[in-house]
Amino acid sequence: MATVALTAENFDEVTGKDGIVLVDFWASWCGPCVRFAPTYERSSEKHPEITFGKVDTEAEQALAAKFDIRSIPTIMAVRDGVIVFSQPGALPESALENLIEQVEKLDMEDVRKQLAAHSH
Repeated sequence: MATVALTAENFDEVTGKDGIVLVDFWASWCGPCVRFAPTYERSSEKHPEITFGKVDTEAEQALAAKFDIRSIPTIMAVRDGVIVFSQPGALPESALENLIEQVEKLDMEDVRKQLAAHSH
């Protein structure tokens, strides 16, 4: 599956559904972002069950601000509507695959319990 352009209009809809959504915050002027793009694209081909989204931080400044994106690229992983990972820096392919594996293994019931405990 190819990557999906995420905008303020479709972000909540795409990331709010069940399953895994990876989000790449990037900009065309960012060298590491441009170099990371083919890795991200290859990974999207390997994992058709995962949605691979991209947020152009130039076009979607409000979205970048909402998530306090200060450095790009930033990779975010969302599972079942919950942000479970967010970290700046381009990942090598092996690290991206490792991240996907970790997110797939998460016990979301446990994650929700931890979130609930922290929000009180």
